[in-house]
Amino acid sequence: MKNIELLAAAAVLAVVSISGASAQTSSTNAFSPYSMFGVGELSTQGSLPMRSLGGVGVAWRSASMASLLNPAGYSATMQKSFIFNFGVEGAHINNAQRKYGADGAYAGLAKNAKNSINFHEISFQMPLTKGLGLGFSLTPYSSVGYNMTSTEQSEDIWGEIGRVQYNYTGEGDITEVKLGVGWEIFKNFSLGVAGMYYWGDIDRAYTSFVKNDVVGVGSYSPTIGNDNYSVSNFKFQAGIQYSVIANDKRLLTLGATYDMGGSLRPKVTKNVYNNDLNSTTVINEGSRSEIRLPEQWTGGIFYQDARFAAGFDYVFQNWGGKNSKLEEPVFGGMKVSYVNTSTFKAGFEYTPNRFDVRHYYNRMSYRVGARYGGYYQSFNGQKMDQYAVTFGIGFPVKFLGASAVDFGIEYGGRGTSRSLTNSLGQRVGLIKQQYIKFAIGISMFGEDYWFVRPKYD
Repeated sequence: MKNIELLAAAAVLAVVSISGASAQTSSTNAFSPYSMFGVGELSTQGSLPMRSLGGVGVAWRSASMASLLNPAGYSATMQKSFIFNFGVEGAHINNAQRKYGADGAYAGLAKNAKNSINFHEISFQMPLTKGLGLGFSLTPYSSVGYNMTSTEQSEDIWGEIGRVQYNYTGEGDITEVKLGVGWEIFKNFSLGVAGMYYWGDIDRAYTSFVKNDVVGVGSYSPTIGNDNYSVSNFKFQAGIQYSVIANDKRLLTLGATYDMGGSLRPKVTKNVYNNDLNSTTVINEGSRSEIRLPEQWTGGIFYQDARFAAGFDYVFQNWGGKNSKLEEPVFGGMKVSYVNTSTFKAGFEYTPNRFDVRHYYNRMSYRVGARYGGYYQSFNGQKMDQYAVTFGIGFPVKFLGASAVDFGIEYGGRGTSRSLTNSLGQRVGLIKQQYIKFAIGISMFGEDYWFVRPKYD
């Protein structure tokens, strides 16, 4: 996504102000200036109980809860059972940017906010035979949502034409469909493979217009560009799980996955036209973009007993490898580059007494977690961190049953309030984003009688 990345980078790094100060509600998952590039803002993967543990789940092995992060976990599905998950997530997102004058002095803070709500995951697991399970999931992979304004910084254009303003908007998402099998090859050791299909559309638009004509003769029509990126491609994942301890009282599992990555090769349709009386088309062309999904290596450990569960995951994504050729200079000497990322996740769950007949709150599961890592793009060499702290509660549907209604809260942020200096010697503020997300999920575990034919009608 070369041309639009160059144009959009100017808006992020040379922006005068963030447009819109009031909060609005949308079904778009993202509201981030950083989603202007590449595939946009990446979604946190996993079912709600996993996300409430900071996103931990590569070594999660359960006979009653879905394994969305590692296909090897499909093999834990009990015979004559069925697992189904559904989740919805809403967010309140705040963006802030420091503004600076021509002399580099601080000139105030620009802010805006937005609310969003959308589904997060639909998944199910079922046994094929003893030790062999099948899993399916439908989840958002990434989302794009932004509305930015910037002003031309060239004094030559100011003198010859006037104050030229640019507006950049975008929305869309990419969805991941995953289907795989997990097989317990021998006791306590499982392998899994899954195919992932990605599809979606991202629409990016930009408009340039003269806000005040200093020449005073002739007329200038706004130039409008519309780019559509249509994604449709596959990649594959392999995973393993090995339970070091596995008995009636406790379970300690090691897990790892590998995602092979690969080119998304989105079909790009570009249209540029003058917004004159005839809407004159300047460019109409189609091509293929070269954006690639990264290779990913993940490793983790997860411990469970009747009361406690705790886990830790490490994720490495090779975004900077074959995407490095997309690094190009942009407006003001700035560059948007893809960089490798490392992410650390940790979570803890406590269930006081699953077998308490009298007190329901003792059968509830209480979860807390945290996540810290790098963002997959840098701006003029400036890397960015992102973090989150998570909380959740699981409400069991019935006594001694595994079905539950889950609630989760996540507070996090990305970006920085630091500034950069462009090639014109101008001080430019980057954008700091903070958000809070609320989610609700349903975990349904179909027990043996689902698949037993009644003897009498």
